Amino acid sequence: MFTRREVVDFILDLAGYTVDHPLQRCRLLEPSFGDGEFLVAAVDRLLQSYAKSAREDARPPEVRQSPDSMGERASSRAVNLAPRAEESMVDDLRPAIRGVEVHPDSQKRTRASLMTVLHRHKVPSAVAHTLLDAWLAEGDFLLMDLPQAFTHVVGNPPYVRQELIPAGLLAEYRARYLTLYDRADLYVPFIEASLLALAPGGTLGFICSDRWMKNKYGGPLRGMVAAGYHLAAYVDMVDTPAFSSDVIAYPAITIIRREKPGATRIARRPDIHPDALAKLASAMRARTIPEGSGVGEVAGIASNQEPWILQSFDQLAVVRRLEAEFPTLETAGCKVGIGVATGADDVFIGVFKEMDVEPDRKLPLVETGDIKLGAVHWRGRGVINPFNDAGGLVDLADFPKLKHYLDRHAEVIRKRHCAKDNPHGWYRTIDRITPALRREPKLLIPDIKGEAHVVYENGRLYPHHNLYYITSKTWDLKALQTVLRSGIAKLFVSIYSTQMRGGYLRFQAQYLRRIRLPRWNDVPDTIRQALIAAADAEDRSAGTDAVFELYRLTRKERADMGNHHAGQ
Repeated sequence: MFTRREVVDFILDLAGYTVDHPLQRCRLLEPSFGDGEFLVAAVDRLLQSYAKSAREDARPPEVRQSPDSMGERASSRAVNLAPRAEESMVDDLRPAIRGVEVHPDSQKRTRASLMTVLHRHKVPSAVAHTLLDAWLAEGDFLLMDLPQAFTHVVGNPPYVRQELIPAGLLAEYRARYLTLYDRADLYVPFIEASLLALAPGGTLGFICSDRWMKNKYGGPLRGMVAAGYHLAAYVDMVDTPAFSSDVIAYPAITIIRREKPGATRIARRPDIHPDALAKLASAMRARTIPEGSGVGEVAGIASNQEPWILQSFDQLAVVRRLEAEFPTLETAGCKVGIGVATGADDVFIGVFKEMDVEPDRKLPLVETGDIKLGAVHWRGRGVINPFNDAGGLVDLADFPKLKHYLDRHAEVIRKRHCAKDNPHGWYRTIDRITPALRREPKLLIPDIKGEAHVVYENGRLYPHHNLYYITSKTWDLKALQTVLRSGIAKLFVSIYSTQMRGGYLRFQAQYLRRIRLPRWNDVPDTIRQALIAAADAEDRSAGTDAVFELYRLTRKERADMGNHHAGQ
């Protein structure tokens, strides 16, 4: 995902890599330079700054500090370098840039682009070749020992899922980087390695996915930042044309400095135009934020491994109060889970009546398509159950129809990772099926929604993997349905979840478990009855007053919740 030049210049401005500084004294690293968007811009600035310092050195001392040069920004125009000895130029500029790239073709293209920049600035060919040999390194940044620390690390780190990384290489990465945790994408250890490469006072400026800022897998990296760095700036770039092609990503620009923690400057979805971005960068770096700039400032965002809350601060205050007064959903007696993943839905899932196995080897299945209208309308699909009631796999010799069915599809089933890891249990589903769950009443919640879509299921169907479920031995589920529909679920999820394009949220278990809920025994009878009665009402705002009373929400808190509560 190559970054547009306007955005590259914006990041360099935010990171303080500007031509009004003697950039030949800086040390800039681009750890995965691709086709060289960041290096081309950085080298252009470096050469302008170097030429400027040469002119300054040639001027009388009394006129060297001209105020009209302060705040000067880089441009693409060439600057003719003042004559200097070639050896001196090499010595001055050789340590200023370091770019790393693993792909040889990208190396060649970037070298050609940089040679064009050097020639435009009248750098002698011999010097240009010497500098490029020193600046560009071919290899895997995550396996490379760098000879120096850097004042600036900038770029767009690679976005690669773990499944695409060879097992041996992934094991080596895990041995080296503590942040490669859970399902972390490759950009996470890139950020770790880049932070470790910073000199004291150095600045990192990256544009990449914002998933790590809230997701479970980003916890160790967030902890690393909180322990030894300053989250200086954050710019939400979702739904902006930040890249040279349209990509499905949730990007943000993050500026992190190796210094004591402090407040964070925040901006959102800027106009991708050079003048607008230059003005915004100036406002974000100003000693005092200019009025009307659209820049905010918040302290205490990075705290241990906790998710970074970078928006909705009025709603955050409501959440913090509820967290202080009420237990979590599971502490209050509810259980959050996710339905069954099979690894081969075309085999394990089908029309219930047509699945030719023993009757007790299949279960009626509920999927998102069954609840899209707000109630359960079963479409007649089912799931094969290879487990017994004790949790182990059944002996196929005892179930000839099941054995015949699975043998017919053995080639597909055995290709799954769970089958390869357990060849004797090759016919298991990824998740263990617990038949008793089918018989429990439950609330069903689809993963990706703009609102909390909470549907009551009375204990006839087994949930599919694309549905989360909530069960409880204490709370009345109809009453709980009213509470979650009221906006309480969306309030908590919107604070802790990463947002998707179009304003959609991820109603995943890790976020649902953060919801706070009074214990059922502490709920007055009048509120109980109001919550239960509202569950089947077609008016989604029914029960809102009871929910407000349940949580003792003040008038201001109700207003701060905004459209998170029903009836808005």
